[in-house]
Amino acid sequence: MDRDGTDFARYGVYFTAKGALAEFGAAWLGWDVAAGCARPHPPVDGLPVPVAELTETPRRYGFHATLKPPFRLRDPETAEALGDALSEVAAGVEPVELAGLRVATLGSFVALVPEGDVTRLNALAGRLVTGIDRFRAPPSAAELDRRRARGLTPRQEEMLTRWGYPYVLDEFRFHMTLTGRLSAADAEQVQEALAPKIEPLVPSPVRIDDVTLVGEDAAGRFHEIARVPLGG
Repeated sequence: MDRDGTDFARYGVYFTAKGALAEFGAAWLGWDVAAGCARPHPPVDGLPVPVAELTETPRRYGFHATLKPPFRLRDPETAEALGDALSEVAAGVEPVELAGLRVATLGSFVALVPEGDVTRLNALAGRLVTGIDRFRAPPSAAELDRRRARGLTPRQEEMLTRWGYPYVLDEFRFHMTLTGRLSAADAEQVQEALAPKIEPLVPSPVRIDDVTLVGEDAAGRFHEIARVPLGG
C-alpha cells in the first residue's frame, strides 16, 4: 500500500481524534486509520453482543466524522493535486471548537455527537464539500440507486444530485459512528455501556485544528494520507 495517496480507490476528508480518544476509538472499531492496521477490541462490560459484531459495518471506515464524503477521483485529476487543493481550502478556514462530544443513539446506531453550537463546524464541512468538489467523479447509477433505496427527502435528493451525497450542507449532521444498525433495545444498552468508557476521554473543549485526507484501499478499508492544518 502506497501511503502517498496514489493507490486508493476513493478519497474523503475526515475529522479524526487525537490522544486517548483516538486510541480508544481505533480499538473499539478494530481498525486504526492513522496506523493502517487492525487493533484488538477493548473489554467493555454490559454489551448485548460482542464488540466485533457491533462494529463490523463501521470498522473499515475507522473512528472518524465525515466532512467530505468519500468519492472517486475525476479523470485526469491526481491525488497530489487533490491534496494541494485541500491544503489551500483548509488554510482559509479557522479552527473550530466544540463544547464536547457525547454518546447518543442516532436512528438505529450509536455515535458520538457534538454538544453546544455547531454553526462553525457545519460551515467547515460545507466549505470542504464545495471547495474540492471539482475532483469528484460523478457517482455511478448503482451508487445513486443504493443511496435512494433508503428513501430521501426532496432536499436530500437535491444534495445527492448536485454533490454526490444526500447528507451534506444543510443536511449535514456531525457524528462519529460507533456501531452498525441495532435494535432500539440493543442501541440503548450499548450507549449505557460505552458512555462511561468513552466520554471521560473527550477533551473539553474539542478543538478541530486540522482535517484528515483519507483513502480507501482495495479491501475497502480507509487509511490516513495526511493531516491538513486549518488556518487562522
